[in-house]
Amino acid sequence: MTERMTMEEIIDFVENLDGALAVRPEPGDGSPEISWGDTFFFYSPEGVMPASTQPFATIVTKNQPGDERSRLDRPDTFRVNVAAGKELFVRWTGHAPRASAADGDPGVTDAVMAHPVYGSMGWLAVVNPGPETDEALRELLRTAHHLARSRHERRTDSTTS
Repeated sequence: MTERMTMEEIIDFVENLDGALAVRPEPGDGSPEISWGDTFFFYSPEGVMPASTQPFATIVTKNQPGDERSRLDRPDTFRVNVAAGKELFVRWTGHAPRASAADGDPGVTDAVMAHPVYGSMGWLAVVNPGPETDEALRELLRTAHHLARSRHERRTDSTTS
């Protein structure tokens, strides 16, 4: 791959994972305006957005309050955020999530880094994924999906027992 990944390529990749649901807020659907244009990925084999579950990954297309340093207001810029678990977080950052600090430039492109706001909760981020992060991002998304599926199965098992 010689260019950066598009949002549509990432969305297609995740939607092809078993039970994955992409939610894309837009005007008129009751979602807050700040979420319009973003994408939220859930594990939902039922195909409906879970009421009380956090997404396992997101794509954001604009600066969020308190997160202007990522400079997502640049043209054609987006960030993929992934809850890929502690093991991969440590592998990519060299430290535990709780030790995460806002170091470095969170606006650098095509690099896996601790999320500038949610790194302490184990989230990783990639701004404008490209040839350096294509395979890594796919691994992170597969792992986050697997972890979300495992949580869903544990919750389902505990409510049916």
